[in-house]
Amino acid sequence: MAQQGRIDPGLREYQANCAACHGVSGKGDGPYNELLKRSATDLSTLSRRNGGVFPVARLYEVIEGAGTGHGSREMPVFGQSYRVRAGEYYADMPYDPEPFVRGRILSLIEYLNRLQVK
Repeated sequence: MAQQGRIDPGLREYQANCAACHGVSGKGDGPYNELLKRSATDLSTLSRRNGGVFPVARLYEVIEGAGTGHGSREMPVFGQSYRVRAGEYYADMPYDPEPFVRGRILSLIEYLNRLQVK
């Protein structure tokens, strides 16, 4: 976890965007889980379910939401949401939203890696 007095961006992203469905510990037991059509994924066993390898690329795709096509999807597409936030953050300055989006997603993925059961 973060050292005392230091900001943990991955934890902040998780608490703001994931904990309501996936729960504080990532086990899929968040307070909104009962409202979902399918139970939220247990994020603490991603490595175990992937042969002991943490699936960074797959998580990035799922969180970012690119290439999800036109089907229904219960999990929000955060890439677009982050692009909107980048516009709000940079306001009238020229900017490229992709580093902002990438930083947020990679912080979240790093935090999810810390949640893995050993």
